[in-house]
Amino acid sequence: MNKTITLDGIDPIEILGVNNKLFDKFKGYFPQLKAVSRGNEIILVGPDDQISLFEQKLNCLIQKRMTKMSLNGYDVEALFEDSDRAKEVGRVDMIPGSDYVIVYGSEGKCVKARTPNQKRLVKEYYDNDLIFALGPAGTGKTYTAIALAVRALKNREVKRLILTRPAVEAGERLGFLPGDLKDKLDPYLQPLYDALLDMIPAKKLQSLMEDGTIQIAPLAYMRGRTLDKAFVILDEAQNTSLSQLKMFLTRMGNDAKFIVTGDATQIDLPRKDDSGLLKGVGLVRGIRGISVVNFTKEDIVRHPLVTKIIEAFDKIESVEN
Repeated sequence: MNKTITLDGIDPIEILGVNNKLFDKFKGYFPQLKAVSRGNEIILVGPDDQISLFEQKLNCLIQKRMTKMSLNGYDVEALFEDSDRAKEVGRVDMIPGSDYVIVYGSEGKCVKARTPNQKRLVKEYYDNDLIFALGPAGTGKTYTAIALAVRALKNREVKRLILTRPAVEAGERLGFLPGDLKDKLDPYLQPLYDALLDMIPAKKLQSLMEDGTIQIAPLAYMRGRTLDKAFVILDEAQNTSLSQLKMFLTRMGNDAKFIVTGDATQIDLPRKDDSGLLKGVGLVRGIRGISVVNFTKEDIVRHPLVTKIIEAFDKIESVEN
């Protein structure tokens, strides 16, 4: 059977990708079909049932494009997540629906989403370009975000991975620390290094940082930049002002993914009211392409005592307020 599908009212590049990159990935799931794209037409030759399935999946991909700014390889993979063909086209890692493995890290360590909201963060990542992950310490917000970023880098979905934090705690004491600016800031940014070292061997990580593929820097360094084809994570966002948060969010360039993590109960600013995190979330909530994932104490994956400690402090804070 032969069939021609016409992409009416749609820029073919938005669906097929630059240089047909997405189309090549998509048609790889249909080895029995001959599929050729010409302008806004797709010509199919092959079995009827395969042509019907191709058209069905293509319509799903078009609908997906209506909900987000741009499509990527993950969106194509997600259409076939229940199919054995996914393994035949060389996926680097598994996807939602396959035990939520995100990436295989250093020494083969399996990094996966384990709790309900970690899994939700992974799901929302496929559907949105900007995600706010909010909740208490120990819930794996930042760790899961970094795992997604490393996966995107390994799969060549992005060219750069940028991790940033507002250097609030380093503030007044910064000048008293030894070394240059990098030496002064490294202790404050250490949690981000630790997470990366779980997923990328030390020598490889050093090489990626030296060539600028992975960048770890304080939030102030983001000003004036446009971040295209980058996966960017803002950690400890509760310590940003509303204007700082706006500055960060407006750095988003084409084909970028942003994840903002924070815990509104752990504000280190001199005046807690200066935190712009919840104010900013309130302003952008509901915009298409933006998602908010609220982590809870049930998502805590550190020592079991961490949950009890947080509950104890929450009781004191609720009485004081």
